[in-house]
Amino acid sequence: MDDIRSYTPDELKKILEGYGEKPYRAGQVFSWLHEKKVSDFEEMSNISKEIRRRLAEDYEIYRLKTAEVLSSKKDGTKKFLYELSDGNLIESVFMKYREWNSACISSQAGCDMGCAFCASGLDGCVRSLRAAEMLDEIYTMEEYTGEKIGSVVVMGSGEPLLLFDELLRFIEILTCKGGKNLSQRSITVSTCGIVPKIKELADRELAINLAISLHAATDEKRRQIMPVAKRYSIEELMEACSYYFEKTGRRLTFEYALMEGFNDGEEDAGALGALLAGKNCHVNLIPVNPVKEAGFARPDSGKARRFKVRLENFGINVTIRRELGSDIDGACGQLRRKYR
Repeated sequence: MDDIRSYTPDELKKILEGYGEKPYRAGQVFSWLHEKKVSDFEEMSNISKEIRRRLAEDYEIYRLKTAEVLSSKKDGTKKFLYELSDGNLIESVFMKYREWNSACISSQAGCDMGCAFCASGLDGCVRSLRAAEMLDEIYTMEEYTGEKIGSVVVMGSGEPLLLFDELLRFIEILTCKGGKNLSQRSITVSTCGIVPKIKELADRELAINLAISLHAATDEKRRQIMPVAKRYSIEELMEACSYYFEKTGRRLTFEYALMEGFNDGEEDAGALGALLAGKNCHVNLIPVNPVKEAGFARPDSGKARRFKVRLENFGINVTIRRELGSDIDGACGQLRRKYR
């Protein structure tokens, strides 16, 4: 049976109307599912017993099983390993900042993108997640920590634009009144660069943030570490990014994992600066998380700072990502592989 939490308010309205109920009942059911986060239809005290019975016959409320939690002793970061109803495993990360808490969630169990520096894709992708499973990554974190999450990044395992419709459903439910009611501006979706889907997302004119996993400024280098680059050139990717900005007015973020001796040199910084100069964008430099199967190492902090300054000389807004949870399995996919 389907998890009823994957249904939007309009879809719930049709379900309840099919049971002979008034449309407003859908809002009550939605609130029980996404504001009060009940695990059993019997907890819906203002819904009639007959409707609760019918909902229980037709739908489920699945909950993620927390298989393991690693807690950083340095900064309050927590890494969650969740087990899905079919036994597959996914990872999520709870991060504490001064003014809010953030959740980094997965969109797939594993990943098929095959980026050379990432542990998520070492075993391939088993399946994509449903909207309800993505939502429950957040809900379970809040329940475990007792703290509210103020921003969400879909930047864990998987390529979210490959589950396009389910991603949009997740965003709609997450931002609905009567539920979590998170602002679209507090949601970031990261993609390795699926050009047609970037344009399709642009046409939806959402207020979410889009992050592009770039990691190299030339096709030659990008194709060495990202198989998707063999399908879509940097020129095509930049054109899609420009289209996204034109349609939404939202500044894009470019993620750039710094890998010692590969893409962290003066020439690399110059090529990246020339590529992005004049664009309304932000560059997030990420000293790479070492993955033993990949063989990449992070540059020292001095080299990372010099790379940052070189980009700033092109008039580009740049930050070096604050390292959170460095004393736990930091690279995406590491905890999942270790557990398995």
